[in-house]
Amino acid sequence: MSEIATYLVIGSGSIAKRHIANLKRLFGSGRVGCVSASGRKLNAEEVGEGTVRFASLQEALLDSPRFAIVASPAPWHIEHAAQLLQQRIPVLIEKPVADSLERLKGVRDLLDRHHSMIDVAYNLRYMTSAVAFKALLDEGCVGEVRSIGVDVGQYLPDWRPASDYRDNVSARRALGGGVLLELSHELDYLGWLFGEFEITYCATRTSGALEVDVEDTVDALLVRKDGLVANVHMDFLQRAPVRTCKVVAQEGTLIWDILNNRILLQTGRDQQRVLFDDPSYDRNNMYLDQLRHFAQVAQGAAQPTVGIADALRTLRLIEAMRRSAAIGQVVTIGDIQA
Repeated sequence: MSEIATYLVIGSGSIAKRHIANLKRLFGSGRVGCVSASGRKLNAEEVGEGTVRFASLQEALLDSPRFAIVASPAPWHIEHAAQLLQQRIPVLIEKPVADSLERLKGVRDLLDRHHSMIDVAYNLRYMTSAVAFKALLDEGCVGEVRSIGVDVGQYLPDWRPASDYRDNVSARRALGGGVLLELSHELDYLGWLFGEFEITYCATRTSGALEVDVEDTVDALLVRKDGLVANVHMDFLQRAPVRTCKVVAQEGTLIWDILNNRILLQTGRDQQRVLFDDPSYDRNNMYLDQLRHFAQVAQGAAQPTVGIADALRTLRLIEAMRRSAAIGQVVTIGDIQA
């Protein structure tokens, strides 16, 4: 085992590169290593000078990494995480935890045994406006919540304009693409802010406008046991990006404007107050704060922010939404077995 700590990233896509850069920034005294998700040979231009390029995960494991980040395509998340957990290496798994519940067959016991060393990277929870929004709701600042509206969309070709969007993970079913998985941050934060929902009715669509084999539009109703309804719209089509969560409540309407890192309170016609505003926020800070926290999780000094149970609840919701869309009927989320 090397005396210098090694931090491992599995994958070499855009999110993997961000993690590599952030690991170097936070843990500069250690070594940052990378292994291709598919096992192909990496070059320095892909992962940056000074990054240790392992030929395989097995070779990387010989270095006994202090912790690892699984940033491979979603269909491989659990396979890679399982190999690390078998060696008792803490893992931060990129969202979603898997592309389907089927991937978890045979590894649930392993995940449950090592739950304290697994975190799932729904980094939006670390955003300053997210923390403030949750605090406002927990304090009951607008009284009883009456309804929830979620709207998120951005034109997929604009996500990473330097590359052909049709080749990226988001656009390819085989790599875990599609709106439900790629935009599942919204489904995670709904559970975080409002608890579990009981039933869903969902419609998905592949418009044909993007030449992709995944759904590019999702509209769904989620209903909590007490009758609270969340109306969710997600897409890859909106030319002007939007990302909001609107809470209609007893004392007013609370709007979380995620793109502008702002929270508004509307209490009447032309009556609007800004409760939180930090437009200059550096969004990389979400990822840095997530890494700082996960380093504490890896040391056993903190609990996971998004544990395996939370991540599986979100994946179960996704599966229920898929089933509802397939059969055109309401689906009870609890009937989906994880």
